[in-house]
Amino acid sequence: MAIFKEFQASDIKSNRSFLNQLVDIVNDDISGSTTRKKTQVWVTGSSGTPGVTSSLWHTVYDQDFTLQTANPVFDITLGFSTASNIVLNSGYSIDVNGKYLFPSQTLMMREKIDLYRQHAQILLGNAASEFTMNASGSSDVTIREALFIDFKRLFSRDQIKRETFAIKMNPSAAVVTNQSNIDRLTASMPTKIYSDIGSSQNKLFGFGGQVSTIVDSANTAYPVGLLFIDKGVAVLDISRSLDSATLLTGTIRAISPSGFVRVSASLSKFLASASLDDALDHICSTRFSGTTATAETFQNNTNINSTIYFCRLGADEFNYSSNPTFVDSDSRIVVIDEGQEETQQSFTFVTSIGFYDANDNLLAVAKTSRPILKDASRDLTLKVRIDY
Repeated sequence: MAIFKEFQASDIKSNRSFLNQLVDIVNDDISGSTTRKKTQVWVTGSSGTPGVTSSLWHTVYDQDFTLQTANPVFDITLGFSTASNIVLNSGYSIDVNGKYLFPSQTLMMREKIDLYRQHAQILLGNAASEFTMNASGSSDVTIREALFIDFKRLFSRDQIKRETFAIKMNPSAAVVTNQSNIDRLTASMPTKIYSDIGSSQNKLFGFGGQVSTIVDSANTAYPVGLLFIDKGVAVLDISRSLDSATLLTGTIRAISPSGFVRVSASLSKFLASASLDDALDHICSTRFSGTTATAETFQNNTNINSTIYFCRLGADEFNYSSNPTFVDSDSRIVVIDEGQEETQQSFTFVTSIGFYDANDNLLAVAKTSRPILKDASRDLTLKVRIDY
């Protein structure tokens, strides 16, 4: 029969360790049409004119999203606080039920407000709250027009490691190109790098866990966003990370006889007039130029909990096997050398260790890298580690 030995408390130890993984996201994945997936869930209800359809967010993949091996890296969307100047200057009204009503020259304004409120609820604990950054040497800065980058759990893991996050963007765009009969807005100014440098010395905590301030790497006193490192969400202030002065000229979808309208407007007016699809197309395809260079990078943390079991095999233990071939028909141990039945000591080769519960149910099996000789002259301790 099999040999069992019960673990003592001193035979079991638990510890915790961390594993870091570097994540690099290239411009091509963000700007590309085959690596950025849209899920259209919104449509206008106007009659007599072509309707406008749109997604609420775009999902960026690490390769062509039609391939089975493709992994979603992050979702990207934007949202406005109700106190945003984009909302206040849109000419809205509020009905008796508290519903915001916007003119037809704007698109999806309620959805943009709702996206801001959803992120505020999850990250701040209150949908009516606003994201606030700490600015060195001045009063706090409120983010009222936000670009949200929600990293997938596969890549952010348990948290993003402090002072490893960086994002490279084109702050301005103005040149018009043509793609699929729709004018797009392309980048024309040098890139900037925003990172959470210095966050290890200025640790912030909130409802959503640990928070880092994202700053302009060339001017660390100038905050441009927040990084919720436990949730894996970056919140960028659009008005501070992107140029608002340059006029954007191009064609966007609209409620019109042709289904499109040509605009020449500031970034704020463009974001109010454009659908989320057009706004995200502009940001992804122009603010992240189509190259293989890194656009976003960070290191993640994976918490590894380990239990180590010390399997102690005394000199007089586990020298016999439950294998039926270990004995002959007379229940005598089968020896290797004939004629040494009386002198040869019993020995085994350990290859596996089984873990059983109190009811002798097999729970796990640990395998050795090679057979280990065990006889009366050997006192062994085998260490088995279980990570979870």
